[in-house]
Amino acid sequence: MKSNRKAGRHFLQIPGPSAVPDRILRAIDMPVMDHRGPEFGEFASTVLSDIKKVFKTRQPVIIYPASGTGAWEAALVNTINPGETVLMVETGHFASLWQKLSSKLGIDARLIETDWRQGADPALIEDALKQDSEYKIKAVCVVHNETSTGCTSRIAEIRQAIDSCNHPALFFVDSISGLASADLRFDEWGIDVAIAGSQKGLMLPPGLSFNAVSEKALDVASQCTMKHSYWNWQEMIAANKNGYFPYTPATNLLYGLAESLKMIEEESLEGVFARHQRHAAATRAAVSHWGLETQCRNDNEHSPVLSAVRVPDGHDADQLRSVILENFDMSLGNGLSKVQGRVFRIGHLGDFNDLMLCATLSGIEMGLSLAQVPHQQGGAQAALSYLQNSL
Repeated sequence: MKSNRKAGRHFLQIPGPSAVPDRILRAIDMPVMDHRGPEFGEFASTVLSDIKKVFKTRQPVIIYPASGTGAWEAALVNTINPGETVLMVETGHFASLWQKLSSKLGIDARLIETDWRQGADPALIEDALKQDSEYKIKAVCVVHNETSTGCTSRIAEIRQAIDSCNHPALFFVDSISGLASADLRFDEWGIDVAIAGSQKGLMLPPGLSFNAVSEKALDVASQCTMKHSYWNWQEMIAANKNGYFPYTPATNLLYGLAESLKMIEEESLEGVFARHQRHAAATRAAVSHWGLETQCRNDNEHSPVLSAVRVPDGHDADQLRSVILENFDMSLGNGLSKVQGRVFRIGHLGDFNDLMLCATLSGIEMGLSLAQVPHQQGGAQAALSYLQNSL
């Protein structure tokens, strides 16, 4: 007789939202604080200061009660006037969504197209900027970690490409799925606006988004004529100086953020990055042994956050995902838009350890067999060997 209940925990192995650790759940499960009272001002001031460490910046980090999409919009409406031009790179589904959002705001969003198997190419960006002798391009917008493809972009090299042209464009980096999982250095890499969200490496539920902003971006914002209210940086920064917000903040998510930042500090940010890189490498060892390939084809651009795996021609990645969910109670990420049905995505981010990865890969290997996807058995063992040898 088939049971209506599945024993054990559900394996949420999508590339975000990531599983929320018990420590953070307990931190969120607190009475709501008076967000105008002195206790909140002291608490929020500490959070607003500590979040800068994750961005590796001394600049303001603005926290919105919103999804990452809100932070995309905030970056644009504070700095780009209607009709002005930004340069974007179509590294995948989310870069494309950002471009569409820009167009809806009346911004001329020029798109460098790619095959969705690599990060943003610094050389192509440099070429586009060299051709812009009138400096019509006001910002270069790049996704740090493209969640739909498992490709990262070489942010420091893109900064160098912009500088080599002596082009005044602002540099926007979407690190919604990269922050606290993949190395990001706001100040060192000369980023002007970084965009992030709470539901990935920060291990929180969805609901917080972030803009880290440079002095250059703030100066441009002071002269911007794009209409906006909710997303206004100046009002947020003015209120944040004393630990407050110009409107009601997501108080209990901020409790969770404070706990998340403590957990990251305990492990160390560099330790978090190393753990993610190690799990990504072990996952690729399994994929290679299975005889499959990742969507990302450049060795220096593999994401530490997720692995997007291509299924052989004639097979459906979504059908494989359904088999795995039904038989092993594990959710994997689906392919989006151009790669729908062609890839499945393995999230290995957030509060994640070796045994969780081994279980994930074992479930996938059993699923490959049940779904009759051609592969070579032993991929999970190959990952296990990698993990053992890298201790």
